Parts: sequence; structure tokens; C-alpha cells
Amino acid sequence: MPVRSILHVDMDAFYASVEQRDDPTLVGKAVVVGGGSRRGVVAAASYEARRFGIHSAMPMVEALRRCPDLQRVRPRMSHYKSVSDQIFAVFRDFTPLVEGLSLDEAFLDVTASVTLFGSPERIAAAVKKAIHERTSLTASVGVAENKLVAKIASDLDKPDGLTVVWPADYAKTLDPLPANVIPGIGRETQKRLDTAGIRTIRDLRSAPGQLLEPIFGRFTQKTRERASGVDNRPVVASRDEKSISAEETYDSDLTTPDEMDRQLLRLTERTTTRLRKHALAAGTVQVKIRQSDFKTFTRQQRVRPASDSTDQIYAVARELLHTWLAQNPDARIRLLGVGGSNLVPARQQDLFGSVEAQPAIDQTVDQIRDRFGSAALGRARTLD
Repeated sequence: MPVRSILHVDMDAFYASVEQRDDPTLVGKAVVVGGGSRRGVVAAASYEARRFGIHSAMPMVEALRRCPDLQRVRPRMSHYKSVSDQIFAVFRDFTPLVEGLSLDEAFLDVTASVTLFGSPERIAAAVKKAIHERTSLTASVGVAENKLVAKIASDLDKPDGLTVVWPADYAKTLDPLPANVIPGIGRETQKRLDTAGIRTIRDLRSAPGQLLEPIFGRFTQKTRERASGVDNRPVVASRDEKSISAEETYDSDLTTPDEMDRQLLRLTERTTTRLRKHALAAGTVQVKIRQSDFKTFTRQQRVRPASDSTDQIYAVARELLHTWLAQNPDARIRLLGVGGSNLVPARQQDLFGSVEAQPAIDQTVDQIRDRFGSAALGRARTLD
């Protein structure tokens, strides 16, 4: 029995699969989830769309070029989060050691669970079955003795796969795989490896140091260990949220301060609503700005005390934006974002002076939107 038993669970085309589940007319069709504009990007693609070479982060205009009949669906992040909560509840039925990587992906350490639920393979199959019973969605699972190999394994038999790779299987299963399945080997690094004649994991593991050191430098030994399937990282059961943000790419460039302020306030509302939902306050406010020529800028400012107030965070974000505009007159903006970081627990009453108390207006707005939907109420300043 391996020293550890780790599962990597990856939902299959999660956002797109949720939309196909909820709307039967989309089943069997090429579907992407993403912004409604042609200038947006693909957030997720169904397997039918992937047959056209469409993938996440692809510009929407390119996806439409490849598949003119593509079905586009606007993201419903709060809905995906609620489905994700169901999935993570399944994980915790089998082990408390769950490390979430995103809404649809997690590592599970089931080493101590085998005495109760059976072998790691049986646990993986039971997890897949429970997810499908609760959500009607499929997941692919990799089983291994460490996180690196489990993650690689989960991608080998998608969709709806279950792949087990123990150390005795490394030569047969891992060696023939392209080197870039190892995290950290991107497109540019792969080009350098190709030039050196290193294309597979076996090539990478057996390559002499004089070939690898010019490419990986001080990370050469770590890279060789990864190519040998060595990974001692533990599954971290809880990971605090480090930032909360909202951003949007616009159909037409924003060219006037009034337009920019209006969109900035909308983004601030989305960010602060999420902060309050998670009972968090931001100690730093960030603004992200992308011009029409794709040059991207970020500006940030500390907030004391930390806040989850829409008006307060908007005031800081607006000051950051207008300071940038003073330095970049006549700018045309294609993307704006507002975020909060250095997050701390929010308190309803500011007993110790560390967090600004939540204004009553924000509480009221949140309650109405929770009951009637996010479009039920908005500030007049956000109206066109």
C-alpha cells in the first residue's frame, strides 16, 4: 500500500456542463460560457465545442470563427458556487483533508479513510458516484501517492474517467507523456526543450544536467524529481481566500470619465457583495485597467480600517482610477476590474477599531438581492 493515497478530482467542463444540465436544449451542442461580447473570452467550453479546438481563455471572436453555430451562455458564478458547495460536501463525506483549487477541482487525502471506505480506487469510484447522484454531473479522478501524479492522472481519461497511477506504473504510464504535463513547463520552456530534443517525461528524467541547467537553472533538480514522480507536498485542508474581485471586458471601449465611473461602481458592487457574503473586509483596494492596445495596469491602496462598504471601496477605487487617468489622458479602456485583498474577518460592530461596520444600506441591498436576484435593485449612478 502506498505511503499516502491522494485523489485529484476535476469536474468535466464544469460551467458548460452545469448549463447543459439546466437547459436540455444545449445537450449535445457546442457550448461556451463567457461574456456576451465578441471581445470577451471563453470561461469554459463543452466537449462538443472542444472538438473545434475551442478552449478556455480563447477570445470569443476566435471561438465563433471556429464554430459559427456556437451556443454562448453568460456566466452564473453564484449558481456555479452553489453547485460547487454540493460537490465539496461530497468530498468531506469521505475525508476532512480537502484542498480546493477552484470551484471544480480539489485534492483529497484519503490515506486515513481506507479503513472505513475501502481501497483508494473504491473511494474514488464512490466519490464519482455520489457527485453524479447529487448533481447529475461527471468528474474525472486521478489516484496516486502524491498530488503531482494524481493531477496528471485525472487528465488521462476525460471525461468521466478514473485513472490510478502507483509508482510501479510510472514507467508505463508517465514516461510516454509530453514533458509539458508537468506543472510549470509552459509554451516557451517547451520550445527550449524541443530544441534540446527533450519531448517526453522520460526524456526529461534521463537528460544530462548540461542540457537541463541552461533551461531550468537552480530548479533543475526539482524538475528532474517531478519527472520521476516525486512530490512531497501535503494536502492543505483549508486555504484562506486571498482576494475577491470582479472585472469585465466591454463591447466598446470606455472613453469618458462618466462611463468609467459608472462601470467602476458596478464592479465595486459585485466585489463588495461577495466580501459581505463571505463575512470579509478588504484591507487593500485594487483597480485593474486594460487599454484598447492591451497594455494592462494595476493600482492599489491600503484601507484603514478594512472595509466591506460599497461606497467606501468605490471612493478608493475611483481615486485610483482618476489618478491613473491624469497620467494617461485620452485613454480608451477595454477592461476594468475592482478587487479587495489583505482580507480580514468582518464584524458587524467595530469593537476594536479594526474593521469598518457594515452600513445599513448595504445590508438592506444584500437582503433584497438575495431574495429577488441581483438585478432587483441598483444604485441610480450605475444606470446608463
